[in-house]
Amino acid sequence: MARTFLIIGLGRFGKHMAKQLTLQNNEVLAIDINEDRVNAALKYVTDAQIGDATDPQFVEELGVNNFDVCIVAIGDNFQSSLEATCLLKEKGARYVFARANRDIHKKFLLRNGADEVIYAERETAERFAIRFGSEMIEDYFKLSEEYAIYEIFVPDFLIGKTLVEKNVRQKYNVNVLAIKKGDMFNAMVTPDHRFSQDEKLLVLGSKEAIRKLLK
Repeated sequence: MARTFLIIGLGRFGKHMAKQLTLQNNEVLAIDINEDRVNAALKYVTDAQIGDATDPQFVEELGVNNFDVCIVAIGDNFQSSLEATCLLKEKGARYVFARANRDIHKKFLLRNGADEVIYAERETAERFAIRFGSEMIEDYFKLSEEYAIYEIFVPDFLIGKTLVEKNVRQKYNVNVLAIKKGDMFNAMVTPDHRFSQDEKLLVLGSKEAIRKLLK
């Protein structure tokens, strides 16, 4: 079922969000104060308007309570981002997702109406640092400050063995969610499956648990 999105700010982040959401057959209204950005967006969104999201009257007329999610993607003016976030909540927005450029910005946005905030640069840097920081980690998806899903190569101690034989869940406090082998993906990992060197695992656990597993 298609969802409705309001995107405020059509810089790089907002533009990519708008394109991806539209490709998923959602309805997207994009707003920016820059006429050129708005005209360009008309090619890939449901509708786009020139407007100032810090203007209460303009925001009122948007009917923000009709959107499933309102996204504040203003990245170059924190004051405007903060004002837009506050206004959206005041006018009845159901869910406000905002972008921050610094930790302190994230804190202020959360305190002033944002339901969720992404600090894109930091989260991207963290993801790649974890990926490249260990030869055993192929990819990483953060779930919270403590837990994440890791795509890892099969540890040496598990090659030719089963989860039961090595008591993986109890000993390491991790859950093996799936196995990847080439283009094959198996989300039904049985207790008697014997792992091979050419497989990869999708594992859910805390940072400390994963470090222990990969020692």
